[in-house]
Amino acid sequence: MSEQTSPPTACTAHAMRQTAMVPAFPDLEGRHPCFSTTAEGHAKAARLHLPVSPACNIACAFCRRDFNRIEHRPGVAARLLTPDEAVAVTERAVRLIPNLAVVGIAGPGDPLASDHAITTFSKIHARFPELTLCVSTNGLMLPARIDELVAAGVTTLTVTVNAVDPAIQAEITPKIAWNRRRLDGIAAAERLIANQIDGISKATHLGLTIKINTVLIPTLNDDHIGSIAETVAAAGARMINVIPLIPEHQLKRLKEPSFIDRHKARIAASKHLRVFTHCNRCRADAAGVPGGSDYTRELYGDDLVTEPTFSHG
Repeated sequence: MSEQTSPPTACTAHAMRQTAMVPAFPDLEGRHPCFSTTAEGHAKAARLHLPVSPACNIACAFCRRDFNRIEHRPGVAARLLTPDEAVAVTERAVRLIPNLAVVGIAGPGDPLASDHAITTFSKIHARFPELTLCVSTNGLMLPARIDELVAAGVTTLTVTVNAVDPAIQAEITPKIAWNRRRLDGIAAAERLIANQIDGISKATHLGLTIKINTVLIPTLNDDHIGSIAETVAAAGARMINVIPLIPEHQLKRLKEPSFIDRHKARIAASKHLRVFTHCNRCRADAAGVPGGSDYTRELYGDDLVTEPTFSHG
């Protein structure tokens, strides 16, 4: 379950810094903050996240989704939007945010667990074909829905892969909903991992640009990051974002990874993929430049009533 990771050296760290100065995706550098590897490119373009996805089909031990205006983390939004409301918000965003380049859907549930995200993307692509469309998914339904995503205009894809060893994945995601029934433990883990890798491979062959998000979880997958990166790279992914755990839900007993923990994980991942290092752990309704301008209140106002949490799978 574990792999040996050599301690980072000054030469290794220098090599990572030098690599990070070269754009990973020249066509997206400065046009998509989550696929721009230089600090300048990351801060150049704005993105809009649309919270249209109500349900999730997996139950991760660290995940606590909610509707509020306070927390700044994935899985949180002020409210859920319908596809038509999302189009209206995008129209306002285009007028309000001069450097808006990307419209993404990353929650608060999984975008492929229902039809809302694909419907929204189709409407926005027809109305604003110049905008880059991006989706972030757990990958369970990716093989089945990748053709629909491409038809809806999506060109950039993030898949959250937290393990490629079923024994580790079963600890992180102990249950999933698959084909209208519940799978638990190793069976759930094997299905999720197989679908993630299959979906990444299919998306690669269809020409999508693919980034992996991996939540770094001390005592569970912290010695497994290199294996994850190697496996998804072989399937066609080109970048990885190692995100430190926010101790929540069933994993609130754990500590958030230290700077050294994150650095070691990124070193292990960098042997196989470019490493994204500018993540701000955005809300599902974020708007603006990550870590910079924030247009969320201007777009959504203060009169929106928060709603109770939807299905957690």
